[in-house]
Amino acid sequence: MNKKFILFDNDGVLVETEMWYYQANYDILKTVNITLEFDTYQKIMIRGGNAWELAIKEGFKKEQIDKLREKRDELYQYFLQTKDITIKNVVTTLEQLSKKYKMGIITTARRVDFELIHKNRNIIDFMDFTLCVEDYEKAKPHPAPYLAGLKKFNAKEEETVVIEDSQRGLDSAYAANIDCIVIKNEFTKSHDFQKAKYFIDKFDDLKRLL
Repeated sequence: MNKKFILFDNDGVLVETEMWYYQANYDILKTVNITLEFDTYQKIMIRGGNAWELAIKEGFKKEQIDKLREKRDELYQYFLQTKDITIKNVVTTLEQLSKKYKMGIITTARRVDFELIHKNRNIIDFMDFTLCVEDYEKAKPHPAPYLAGLKKFNAKEEETVVIEDSQRGLDSAYAANIDCIVIKNEFTKSHDFQKAKYFIDKFDDLKRLL
């Protein structure tokens, strides 16, 4: 594979955070008697929506939802600081890849959460840049995030590869005309990955593929 640049998704690729984000949404919605079913959540995530759609449907006002969102953010940050979100062999694999490739992270996470996730984790040491949800116009599955990544590197699509674990992220890369490698993840196993160029079972398989 003749590539020079790698753009990584963050959640579910570099760190195991997706289940905890779902759990935080689930727990907070449950406090107002709304059950966020896992399958419903997956469908919302794939198209780039959010869990508050369920509260809007139930007639909750913006001020109420803002308060719930604050509680969700607090709970998610608590999980980030107390749960093991490490994915095996990520740092050693990045160390090897960094000898050959320039790398960046493109995430839909908020910068505040991203910084909490990566505190003392050594992952961002290997990155040229990180783009969070505040850093581009439209979120995945829109191509804007990965197009912003190309621009940061001043790279061509064909020189770049994206590493993803979700359909939403794959759709974003595909729309930006960038080849995408999908890493198997239990959390997103129901997603449609037909547009992926390659599939791998675990992160350190990147060493033999790239």
